[in-house]
Amino acid sequence: MNNFKWLNESKITESSGKITLLATGKSDFFRNPGAANENGIVSESVSNAPFYYTDVIGDFVVKAKVSHDFKDMYDAAAIMVIENTQIWAKACFEQTDFNTHAVVSVVTNQISDDANGCNIGSNFVWLRITRVGQTFAVHYSEDGEHFYMMRVFYLPASKTVKVGLLAQAPVGSGGERYYEGFSLENKTVKNIRAGK
Repeated sequence: MNNFKWLNESKITESSGKITLLATGKSDFFRNPGAANENGIVSESVSNAPFYYTDVIGDFVVKAKVSHDFKDMYDAAAIMVIENTQIWAKACFEQTDFNTHAVVSVVTNQISDDANGCNIGSNFVWLRITRVGQTFAVHYSEDGEHFYMMRVFYLPASKTVKVGLLAQAPVGSGGERYYEGFSLENKTVKNIRAGK
């Protein structure tokens, strides 16, 4: 992965097309909308999770097959696009507070939202983020071929943004996050809802 660099450096290994990132403990990207509880969302805004990225100019499609061990609540392997620490979006495969493995998306424009998507029965899923102008779409797939839309949204992003892999452990001690089949293409899709 040439031209990739760290925001919040951690450990990385690459072997036979599989990338492993170490999520550090108590790490996340989240700008709290104000509500918090004893067992749920952290009460403070953080941007300290390891993010391994490259700068991308213009439209793109990024995808990866992600997995991990689902040890602690909100543990996730994710892909992410960042303008800065206040404008970004991520697609996660997460251990939810409902004790499920789900595809989750978070879009942040000053303040974060948090949207749980479908529960996934296996311990891996494909995630994809697509950009056309300032419109973005997040998709997931269980087989790497048939992708389904999680959401389409607007971000006030510059022409150049940071795109890459995120490893988070918001409430736990951290652990390894796995990424396979990573691809990043500079292209403009015809149908952003379909992602192709």
